Amino acid sequence: METLHNPVLLSEVMAQLQPKAGESYLDLTAGYAGHAQPILAVTRNYKDAVLVDRDEYAIRFLESKYPMGEGPKLVHRDFYNAVLLLIECGKTFDMILADFGVSSPQLDQADRGFSFREAGPLDMRMDRKQEFTADVVVNKWGLGQLIEIFEKYGEMSSGFARKVAREIVTHRPFHNTLELAETIAKGSRHSRIHPATKAFQAIRVVVNDELALIEKTLPLLPRLLNPGGRLAIITFHSLEDRLVKNYFKEASSRGFESELRLITKSPITAGKMELVNNPRARSAKLRVAARGC
Repeated sequence: METLHNPVLLSEVMAQLQPKAGESYLDLTAGYAGHAQPILAVTRNYKDAVLVDRDEYAIRFLESKYPMGEGPKLVHRDFYNAVLLLIECGKTFDMILADFGVSSPQLDQADRGFSFREAGPLDMRMDRKQEFTADVVVNKWGLGQLIEIFEKYGEMSSGFARKVAREIVTHRPFHNTLELAETIAKGSRHSRIHPATKAFQAIRVVVNDELALIEKTLPLLPRLLNPGGRLAIITFHSLEDRLVKNYFKEASSRGFESELRLITKSPITAGKMELVNNPRARSAKLRVAARGC
């Protein structure tokens, strides 16, 4: 079947999780099975594997790839609510993976509204069932609200956040992502990344409640790990990575009461070859921990 998404840090994930035949696997952000497929090819344990995604497009792809009764269980929920469900059902796993990045199809399909390089609707929803979209943020939120999210979630300087917010308020309404990106870019200083990158990141984080979901999910994950089970998490910007780093540190520093044991003392990043073949991996960071035996 056609590969729709080039998974980041795949060789590193395989090396750190070290999947073995018969082991159980939970993928909390399965997407287009970029990581799940090679892991399941090793474990061959489909009945004890669960693939989660909040994106209906990803779920449809997974349903076509793994017909009912022949593959892993598929769960169409955000990862936080999926974790609550699995805990309630008493499930545990030998390996858990969460890749918090936006998938290539989400970025490449203009009608999803994630990309600032093509004209698409102001959407950015990972779950198309929710009503809240980027259009509400861009066209209806006040100046102060925009400045706040650009500083907090876009990691912009105060001055740049204020400038971008004022440009948006002055020139709205916006009807598509390209209009928004071009307005943000006007008058911005030249940079190696597009001036709209951080603004789009901030809006996407708000629309999908990304950081709050991560923060609520992390403390629950040890309850889904078997003794000796491994947990791998991939992040794509410093806000996500900071949450994971701080949680791993806290959960592994309680002495005999520690829920986790750190496997990676510092994050693993993409090598030169991967960066050539997949530039989107440049900001990816992998952290891994394990539950004590």
